[in-house]
Amino acid sequence: MAEDMVEGEIPVHRLVQQRLDKAEDLRSLGHNPYANQFKPDCLTATLQGLYAEQDKEALTDVTTSHAIAGRIMAVRGMGKASFIHVQDRTGVIQAYVRKDVVGEDVFKVLKLADIGDIVGIAGTPMRTKTGELTLRAQHFEILSKSLRPLPEKFHGLQDVERRYRERYTDLIVNETSRDIFKKRAQIITGIRKYLDERDYVEVETPILGDLAGGAAARPFETYFNALDQKFCLRIATELHLKRLIVGGLERVYEIGRQFRNEGLSTKHNPEFTSIEFYEAYATYDDLMDLTEDMVVQLVRELHGTEDIEYEDKKLSFAKPWRRASIARLVGESLGMADEACDALEHIDSVAQAMKVANVNFGHSEEPLHIVLKELENSEAEEWVIGNGADDQDLPLTERALGAFRANPESFYAELGGRLDDAMAQDRDRRRRLALHLLYAVFEEKVEPAIVHPTFVTDFSVSVSPLARRRDGDPAVVDRFELFCAGMEIANAFSELSDPVDQRQRFVDQLRHKERGDDEAHDLDEDFIRALETGMPPTAGEGIGIDRLVMLLTNSPSIREVILFPQMRKDSGQANS
Repeated sequence: MAEDMVEGEIPVHRLVQQRLDKAEDLRSLGHNPYANQFKPDCLTATLQGLYAEQDKEALTDVTTSHAIAGRIMAVRGMGKASFIHVQDRTGVIQAYVRKDVVGEDVFKVLKLADIGDIVGIAGTPMRTKTGELTLRAQHFEILSKSLRPLPEKFHGLQDVERRYRERYTDLIVNETSRDIFKKRAQIITGIRKYLDERDYVEVETPILGDLAGGAAARPFETYFNALDQKFCLRIATELHLKRLIVGGLERVYEIGRQFRNEGLSTKHNPEFTSIEFYEAYATYDDLMDLTEDMVVQLVRELHGTEDIEYEDKKLSFAKPWRRASIARLVGESLGMADEACDALEHIDSVAQAMKVANVNFGHSEEPLHIVLKELENSEAEEWVIGNGADDQDLPLTERALGAFRANPESFYAELGGRLDDAMAQDRDRRRRLALHLLYAVFEEKVEPAIVHPTFVTDFSVSVSPLARRRDGDPAVVDRFELFCAGMEIANAFSELSDPVDQRQRFVDQLRHKERGDDEAHDLDEDFIRALETGMPPTAGEGIGIDRLVMLLTNSPSIREVILFPQMRKDSGQANS
């Protein structure tokens, strides 16, 4: 058995054995160390409230007995009496147990108690010489014998990774953690209440399905034996929720788990919680107003103010929040004058866009992925061969990446001219690609620098396969993303309701999938059929619950706000 060391360098397994021996001693005294008959009738916070105003003298006349239950967090023995601190879900209260009051047999049970044990105590209130409210015990029993010692009381659980692996221990000893998850529940309840009051209907859609759609992400795959068919966990709820809009529910939302086969970071967990909501006869402008109002209300309820802190930043949620295009934000970041920023919104030169991108990307592969998504198959093939990569055994994207990695400088030097030739007669494609590249620059340079809540608009249709094209500007979609403290919090758009346009975008996604893009959408024929049935004008939005909780509880890592975050397997844990 592995020996985890604790205070005093005593191996954990020896302490476990000592506590196992105490459990046997309890049994020999006729007490079940895992009893199940004690019934508490009061919480520690209730007791504190009941007697907050009564001094020591007043409490001497109180004969009402109260029964509490909780975990021992501290013990101080004094011969024939002991003080113990008991913690339940609402707080901590002190209990005073005297041998001459509870009797010798019960006092023997007390002597077998350890920090971490779950106990039941009944007694009357009193105050000590120092004025601390205390329960004078008339009854004491151990309800559950703790075999593993808690972390040392003055330092708590300091190992961050252990806190996430052993969330149960973290919650016992870390009041901050308990507070985060109470606030998380409050935030989710607040969102529900806000939408319910606006006639939204909460629904549930499938987690397991034969297609993963609604987001650009790689799914987790499994196998459904009964149907002899591959299935996957959902990456988004969007396509099912829009089916419900078609069905006439008109205002729907779902709070639920999504699963994306991606990496781990302080902002990413492969299993996460989001809310998606859809409203018929609304636009993305309407959802900006709704989101601003809802989040400000949540901030006020949690903090009593519109100004909060997140890490080293001071955030203001005061209305109105800024609304700005990607091009304007990129231009401002690069120090351009207002006129130049505005010109970026109507850029007609891919070479100029790449010049902007080159300032920020260096050897980043992101522009290559963007370019490949825009090129037709024949153009992409010519591009790959022209850069010296022609291994037919590899997917097109992998061949292009190989050539790029071999000589990124050559790639950037040639890019503008080659794309100008490929798109010389197609202004919309040139503009679409330019906007796509600007978004990549935005992600690389601008996004981390956004402090206050900001609605970012004017996305290329290339990165928005489910969003409605803007009237009068088909290269752009009616979409926004909400950023705050360098994080994306929400994504929303006026939905694409044209089934012909939607089918073509799915077909384009299939082309990317054939090239090796694991995040490209599949073609969902049933969703197309739903659109063909007729979907009213609709706007929809997704909000990352975990990131919103991070923001509103000043938590620097997503693992702080997920009760059981995904972790690499701990090889030594099973034996400790």
